[in-house]
Amino acid sequence: MIEDIDNDVFVRLQTDLLVVGDSIMTDRHHASNGNYEADDPQNQIGGIIPAFPLSGWLRHGMEEIVHQYDGTACHPGEATANFMKSDVYERDLDAGYHEKGACTDDPKEDDGCVVFDLFGGFGGVPGKVMRRPIKFNPVRYSIDYTRGEAEGHYRRLNRNIVSRNREDNRDPLRNAEVDAVANLDGCWHLSFREMKPEFIGLLAESIDFLDTHKTDFMYQLGGARNFGAGIVNCHLINPLYKERELKRVFDRGKSNTSKMDEKDDQWAAEYRPAFVDTLEERIEEEP
Repeated sequence: MIEDIDNDVFVRLQTDLLVVGDSIMTDRHHASNGNYEADDPQNQIGGIIPAFPLSGWLRHGMEEIVHQYDGTACHPGEATANFMKSDVYERDLDAGYHEKGACTDDPKEDDGCVVFDLFGGFGGVPGKVMRRPIKFNPVRYSIDYTRGEAEGHYRRLNRNIVSRNREDNRDPLRNAEVDAVANLDGCWHLSFREMKPEFIGLLAESIDFLDTHKTDFMYQLGGARNFGAGIVNCHLINPLYKERELKRVFDRGKSNTSKMDEKDDQWAAEYRPAFVDTLEERIEEEP
């Protein structure tokens, strides 16, 4: 069954506000020069959301699924466990992790646990899943969803933090700047260097978990969560879809074809349960 799945899969992402701690890279200069006009083409700024925060968000969901199946996940930190607080590593091990790399004798020969297999570890061993950045653009017709792009509106938010002392007359204490993307709607492109059924099973389960827990602080994406950012609606786009069907998902003027509905039924009744069963078997076999 796994041979029916392409090495490239897509995750649908929708969020009202996203503030990324690892920065947002814009592809145009900020030319408003204090005279901001919303319809000025130079203020219709696109850019890139780095894969670092997206990867951490996905891994967090995957680790939780492994824990739910009574498994332990490879610790995401340094193999030396050299942290600023001495008890952090031991506390994590008690919470459902094992020492980084303890699941494999030879990382270049053995796959290790499913999390190590996917994300890689030390010894120059790359993970089996490649996480790409998301390119966003405010102009819908400029977006290629088959490359994992998204519609999104970049803004740099400025706020003066003022003194609350009456005698200060609300004089500003400092200025805070936040790079944010609003109304993001698109997909995240993931590529597997090697395809295994348990990978797809874990991806499907973890994306569903992250969507269900999107309002839980621990499972939100990026920063500024106390201000409504990082609440992400997400789902795995049916991996059985072909390129033309993927484009149709994002065409607001079209609905599913009968072939797409048939593939949805196949995915729900046959493919996904088989992949999740394989995931459970692998976790049960892991140390």
